[in-house]
Amino acid sequence: MTYVLTGSEKPLTGFGAFQAKISGFDPRMRIVMTGIYAVVIVSLNNLLVLSAALCLSLSLLAFSGLPPRKTLKRMAMMDSFIIFMLLMLPFTIPGEPMFTVLGLEASWEGLRRAIEIALTANAVILAVMTLVGTMEPVTMGHALFALKTPERLVHLMMFTIRYIDVLREEYQRLRTSMKLRGFRPGTNWHTYRSFGYLVGMMLVRAIERSERILAAMKCRGFSGRIMLLEDFRFRRADLLFVLALSSALAALIWAEVTYVAA
Repeated sequence: MTYVLTGSEKPLTGFGAFQAKISGFDPRMRIVMTGIYAVVIVSLNNLLVLSAALCLSLSLLAFSGLPPRKTLKRMAMMDSFIIFMLLMLPFTIPGEPMFTVLGLEASWEGLRRAIEIALTANAVILAVMTLVGTMEPVTMGHALFALKTPERLVHLMMFTIRYIDVLREEYQRLRTSMKLRGFRPGTNWHTYRSFGYLVGMMLVRAIERSERILAAMKCRGFSGRIMLLEDFRFRRADLLFVLALSSALAALIWAEVTYVAA
């Protein structure tokens, strides 16, 4: 693996480095700390501790410089996928009855579990969006390379990010052509067969495009390895951030252990 030194970044020193945005920190450190953060948060059970974890994630959001309204809106979109599960938990987990709806009893234990899942999911997703979501795909790929992630997995991730919009546009063109030909989806065999043809055409065109892309890359000297254009440096500001975040996570673990012991 070849690293080319860019020299475009100026080192941050002193406590004033914490005034920088998270995007200025070492990408490798951000990926590792995101994994540690997620593992710690998932292992928590106490609602008060999880609430503190959510507050920590919100503080990371404020520290990152991301637009709060847009980021929280994206997180709310994630909540819409799990809200139905959370609404069903009080009725599926046995325990002390809370109220009854159509003969189904909702338990306090189920409500507690739903709140626990909601706090955990929001704290982890918000931290991921803050620490890793601000990273450019190419930078993330380089950082994963530096962390000894298998090259094929990194290649797959980078090409997926690069061409997912291209495939979406191809799908939109095919759907538009179906509508222009008078296709209206329904619950019949013609609809199922038409969508089967649509999926088949998407696969065929994706394979054809991948062959063209591979040929173009080989013409440009691609040998199966992506050359790195950055030299990541673990600086003093990164160390301070790691220590601060590790201390906060250690405090959450201590609070959880203290509550269990009590």
